[in-house]
Amino acid sequence: MINVTKTFLPPQAEYQTILKRAWKTGWMTNRGILVQELEAALKSYLKVPNLIAMTNGTLPLQIGIKALGLTGEIITTPFSYVATVSSIVWEGCTPVFVDIHPDYLTIDETKIEAAITPSTSAILATHVFGNPCHVEAIESIAKKHNLKIIYDGAHGFGVTYKGQSLFNYGDVSTCSFHATKLFHTGEGGALICKPAYYEKMFYHHNFGHDGPEAFYGLGINAKMSEPQAAMGLAVLPYFESILKERKAIVDAYNLAFQDSDLQLLKIRPETEWNYSYFPVVFKDETQLLQVQQALNEASVFPRRYFYPSLDRLPYVNGRVCETSGTIASRILCLPLYVGLEEEALNKIINSILNNI
Repeated sequence: MINVTKTFLPPQAEYQTILKRAWKTGWMTNRGILVQELEAALKSYLKVPNLIAMTNGTLPLQIGIKALGLTGEIITTPFSYVATVSSIVWEGCTPVFVDIHPDYLTIDETKIEAAITPSTSAILATHVFGNPCHVEAIESIAKKHNLKIIYDGAHGFGVTYKGQSLFNYGDVSTCSFHATKLFHTGEGGALICKPAYYEKMFYHHNFGHDGPEAFYGLGINAKMSEPQAAMGLAVLPYFESILKERKAIVDAYNLAFQDSDLQLLKIRPETEWNYSYFPVVFKDETQLLQVQQALNEASVFPRRYFYPSLDRLPYVNGRVCETSGTIASRILCLPLYVGLEEEALNKIINSILNNI
């Protein structure tokens, strides 16, 4: 069975060796030595000024919204994983959807200003499949209208744009370390923010504590555990080899489909991408379903990222975004992971070419 992704697992002995250090201290949570070490390693690797490791990739979004004091409307994208929008609603704000660019699949920056009202407090945009938003245009709009910027960078680990980490843009950037991601901690995530916001973000993720018996203010439990951090420390040394193997698979897909009618993801110029996903867009949903059925019959299971378009969620009253809706109905992410063998890759490619 060939699934859309497969978790990269480092040698178990290496993971256990790291975890033994926590075992010796008896300290499994509450920011032990491994969490602190992982944060330092990630700050160094990503070249970001600060980073808070968290227990999943959704809490950083919720904490970012809470700590920035956002209220009212937040402009966002309808083409993302549901956590982007559910976090806005969960924190008592209203998502206002702006349609996406048909090639980059990120929020269409030319449509943002028309959606701004006196109730708008922020822009929360997703770097879809690790493809950067037009960060310069979004920053200009935010400054003009005194808005905060949060980037959902769940897919953005290792991506650089114009020579620096994608996480260095915006007031807050978030990342997911879920087991399906390129870099992972089994389950986990991180929040990166401007230095001025760091202290508040930090205490929000740790119940609001100021030492063991005092509190800065409101907080929640978003702390990463030592077993999670141990996995991250075991995976990180392999990240460059992970990128290399995924790039080879992406190159093979691109070569196979370059003369087909499939729409492939257009990466924004001046981006060093991370090969996080390989989406293809079919001419219509009927063709997608036909190909999906053929792949499933061959024991290949791609996934419809992202479907449905989030403006169709039952708990939002979103304006209909036509581009997002049509892309969501026609897009399929193909299997892409370390260890995907050439025979399997050829089976996927041939099955698709024979059914379009």
